[in-house]
Amino acid sequence: MTEPKPTPDAGGAAEPAARNLAPEGRGMARLLEIMARLRHPGSGCPWDIEQTFETIAPHTLEEAYEVADAIAAGDMAALKDELGDLLFQVVYHARMAEEAGAFSFADVVDAISDKMIRRHPHVFGAAEIGSAAQQTQAWESHKAAERAERAGQAEGENGAAGPVSLLDGVPRALPALVRAEKLQKRAARVGFDWNDPARVLDKIEEELGELRDAITRKESNQRIGEELGDILFGHVNVARHLGLDAETALRSCNEKFVRRFRHIEDRLAEQGRAAEDATLEDMESLWQEAKSNKPEGARKDRAQKDGAQKDGPQMNDPREDER
Repeated sequence: MTEPKPTPDAGGAAEPAARNLAPEGRGMARLLEIMARLRHPGSGCPWDIEQTFETIAPHTLEEAYEVADAIAAGDMAALKDELGDLLFQVVYHARMAEEAGAFSFADVVDAISDKMIRRHPHVFGAAEIGSAAQQTQAWESHKAAERAERAGQAEGENGAAGPVSLLDGVPRALPALVRAEKLQKRAARVGFDWNDPARVLDKIEEELGELRDAITRKESNQRIGEELGDILFGHVNVARHLGLDAETALRSCNEKFVRRFRHIEDRLAEQGRAAEDATLEDMESLWQEAKSNKPEGARKDRAQKDGAQKDGPQMNDPREDER
């Protein structure tokens, strides 16, 4: 992206003034100025000007996933770029909020700084916490108190509000597996939980039976979907009890599927055939071959390369590559 030249009507004085700041401050001031230029009604980018919180939100989620992908790949150069993209999303939302008179980027920074100090009294105050486990408990207590305070403020503003729930504050926009785990952890704090993974597995067996019955009775897709959801929720519960992350486990399974299916494609190509020309029995035989770790040579090299790259489904970004 070409570095913008400051102009008076776009707040151009911000960048020269930033030269007296520390390097981090200069960089942040420059990024804020770039964002202001992009959104300037008279001379900004038409695409950036017309965006709203709702249209930008999917890109924010996408950038967070790309950060996670860079971490999974161990690619520090990519991580630097992706963190920059994610930071730009924060700046974007803050700029739109400032234009609406709601809050500024400085308010965002102050809010998170105050929150970190408030939630770490053992670092910034006189409290004593002896272990990471105790800190986790204290952290959750602080969050619960903050939720209760926000609920009280909402009741005062709106005149009425329902009781504070332990499940309040778990974002609906989270990936379903992640949200399921968070909901389960919240409920477990008050003892609404099994103490044995075997009992969770028994529950999954029960839910599988209900799904089979619903399919046999040819019930509605909505009803069948509810039964399937119960099973997925149960699998997240098993992962949680085993100390595993369901989202990570499923991502790993996805990559394994990609490697094995590409092995099928490679082996069929060696025979001068395409996957659509093979029978299910042919492909199942090659699938079992992939499972047994028989592939060698170029096929094995390709599988290893695919695993290292951790290719996954990508969202198309209409904003062009330089965004």
